[in-house]
Amino acid sequence: MTNWNSLLSVNSDKKLLKAFAQGHVSGENYYDNYKYTDKGGQVRSLLRHNGVYNARKLARKALRRRGFSI
Repeated sequence: MTNWNSLLSVNSDKKLLKAFAQGHVSGENYYDNYKYTDKGGQVRSLLRHNGVYNARKLARKALRRRGFSI
C-alpha cells in the first residue's frame, strides 16, 4: 500500500506527482527522481504493482482527495 502522505510531504514532490499524474513525466523519470532516497521504495512499488497507467490514475485520485486540482 502506498503512503501518499510521505510522497506528498514537500511542495516539489507535489508538483512532480501532479506532472506524473497528468502524463508530463514518464514512470521511469518519476522513479529516477526518488531513486536512492527513502521514498524510492514507495514509488518503485507503486509503479511495479500497478503499472504506469494505473499508477497515474491512483496519483490523480490521491491528489483530488487532498484538494489539489489536476
